[in-house]
Amino acid sequence: MKQRTLAREVSIQGSALHTGEAVTLTLKPAPAGHGIVFKRVDLNGAPELRPTVDQITDLVRATTIQSGHAKIHTVEHVLSALHGCGVDNVVIEMNASEPPIMDGSAKPFVNLILQGEPVEQDKEREYFTLDAPVSVTRGDSSIIALPADELKISCTSADNRGIHTQHLSLSIDPDTFITQIAAARTFTIYEDIEELLKMGKIKGGSLDCAVVIKGDKIISKEPLRFKDEFVRHKILDIIGDVMLLGLPLKAHIIATRPGHAINAELTKALFERLQEKKKGPKKKPRPSTVLPTETSLDIRRIMDTIPHRYPFVLIDRVVEFIGDDELVAIKNVTINEPYFMGHFPTNPVMPGVLQLEAMAQAAGIILLRKVAKASGTPFFMSADKVKFRRPVRPGDQVIINAKITKMRGEKLAAAECNCTVGGQVVSSAELMFAIVEEGED
Repeated sequence: MKQRTLAREVSIQGSALHTGEAVTLTLKPAPAGHGIVFKRVDLNGAPELRPTVDQITDLVRATTIQSGHAKIHTVEHVLSALHGCGVDNVVIEMNASEPPIMDGSAKPFVNLILQGEPVEQDKEREYFTLDAPVSVTRGDSSIIALPADELKISCTSADNRGIHTQHLSLSIDPDTFITQIAAARTFTIYEDIEELLKMGKIKGGSLDCAVVIKGDKIISKEPLRFKDEFVRHKILDIIGDVMLLGLPLKAHIIATRPGHAINAELTKALFERLQEKKKGPKKKPRPSTVLPTETSLDIRRIMDTIPHRYPFVLIDRVVEFIGDDELVAIKNVTINEPYFMGHFPTNPVMPGVLQLEAMAQAAGIILLRKVAKASGTPFFMSADKVKFRRPVRPGDQVIINAKITKMRGEKLAAAECNCTVGGQVVSSAELMFAIVEEGED
């Protein structure tokens, strides 16, 4: 199948959902191989953003991307329309930070694309065809992607009360997207509106651009466009969020209670699989140990040393090693930490158990350095005398102090640890570890 762009430039105007800004969005033709690029014409230098999963900065009720000082909120409806209509190459010019929400669906963008007349180009479209299952789980939400020779989405949408549970399975092509998905509008629970307003969201929200669910009632300026409109909009969002992969996807996605956060996790997992595929057969990495001559570790060396990965790497830097038994590390706490979405949205506090985990990771690094076990993993066995003295909030820099106090051979160790913010102890604990070699139970 050939790549496609638009035959002519087309524009649309409206108000943004979350910022409330008036915005003009223009789609412009682009050459084969160019891809999809956002352009902020209202900013100095008209910076461009190529939407990819590594640019995601916010996932609360929308997908936001950022590169440098340029940010675009709520990219999913525009990307979904482009993906659904099979448009590969286009420049999206905007004079504000968020596309217009219009009626809350992708239909206005589909109409705009059709007005611009998609045309074939002289280069073949490149797909990412998934070759192995990928799955992600987040609370009571889960998504599995399975190998397939097309993009197919099977989705179950539900709320906590089970009142509006809906299920739909569709193979996605331009005809199906335009007739079955594009017109499905965004929706929200009535009780969530006040909270979203407090968070600075939905400043441009109204019944003109969303459906509101209040108990078993539907509040809308017009009747539902489909009896299962909610699950269709969930599929619309998945299509848009998966576009951050950078290539059109061939896979069967099975989603239960999806949202932007878990959609992003799936896209990150798919992107990692894509990168592995580009590199060819994966070679087993050479184990890495912390050398006695290293006096500090940056994040790359930390990730060489411990097996943890996003979102569970809880040390940003080892500032210094003090002798053989002690280190000082830091964790910079930002509002972008994924746990702040639920702990707690209006009063964000770093969970105490994650402070404990940060201390455990710090002590584990010392232990691996002492015994030089490149293939071993320090397993956290127990915690004693755990105390949490004050909350840790976004913007805090946590200083982690860890010291090995006792060793038994090269497999067991005890450590004393604490976390401080601004010179004050916020948490402390005595921890016990065991090093388990690869392959051991």
